[in-house]
Parts: sequence; structure tokens; C-alpha cells
Amino acid sequence: MFVYNVKVNGSRIFKIFFTGVVILVICITVIVSIRVFNGANDNEDDSSSVSTCIKKGGICDISPRNYTNVLKAVHDDIDSYVGVKIHFSGYVYRVLDFNSNQFVLARDMIISSAFQTVVVGFLCECDSISNFESNSWVEITGEIVKGEYHGDMPIVKINDIKGIDKPNDEYVYPFDESYIPTSGLV
Repeated sequence: MFVYNVKVNGSRIFKIFFTGVVILVICITVIVSIRVFNGANDNEDDSSSVSTCIKKGGICDISPRNYTNVLKAVHDDIDSYVGVKIHFSGYVYRVLDFNSNQFVLARDMIISSAFQTVVVGFLCECDSISNFESNSWVEITGEIVKGEYHGDMPIVKINDIKGIDKPNDEYVYPFDESYIPTSGLV
């Protein structure tokens, strides 16, 4: 019968453990850095990415897939998006303290698996909005400007508006993991 006597050196085990933790932290930092710096380039084919608004004649076409990513990016850094022309659809949503030419071009964002929603959208200004009733669906083309509504707010000055039927993809979803703040890339 053989008996082994193992001597444990606590100082040596601590050094090995500490070195392992440091190497793990360095690896995680390198991976995250690579994803952040290369993420915008890797996601260019992903239609939900903020930077991949499909530009038609210099106009950013916002879809239900990239809607909340674009909305968040514009609200986070208004100055970088001033002058950008956008095209999207939604329903007319009015609030009591809006001016007669103001409304939110809204979509319902699903926030839970129980199908709970909240209204999200861009504040818009249009002189002919009185021709459209609340909750009617419209498609707009306009330009983002910096305005004032309880603080700095991006406002879409509408150049073209027309009524449409309610689309099949009427809901939008919270911004996703592909969201990378990319001011000026819309």
C-alpha cells in the first residue's frame, strides 16, 4: 500500500489562481474590444442595425426591424442626425399639449412576452396633419431637425405625407444587441 503526502502551499495556489483570473479578464477585454470596434462593420448586412438604413436617393428608409435602433440613436445624439432625411410609416398619435401641426408618428413596441406594448415614435410637424385623424396610418418623408418639447427633442419636419392601410408588421421591438451608437451613420 502506498500513501502519498501532499504538501499544499497556499501562497503558490493563490498566485496561480490570481494569474488565471487576470488572464481571463484580459481575454474578455480583448474580445469585447474587438466586437465593439469591428461590430459596425460586421453588422452591415443586418437590417436591424442603425448604420444600415437603406438609403434611397439619400433618404434613410426606416423599417420595423431597425425602427427602435434608429429612434434610440437619434434621441441619444440629436446633433449628429440633424439634416438627415428619413422615410417611414406609423400611425398618427396626438397628445393634448401638442401644437395643432404636431403629432407622433407612432408604432407600438412590444415590451413583454405577454404582448404588452408602449407607444414609441418620432415627434413630427406637418401643416396638413389636420387632414388625418388620430390612429390613422400614414407614410412620411421628412428631415430631422432639433426642436424643443420638454427639453431638446428630434423633430421630423414632414415634406411628404400620405395615408396608407395598416401594415401586417405594425409592431416594433426594443433595440437589440446589434445596437451600437453610431452617430451620423444613419
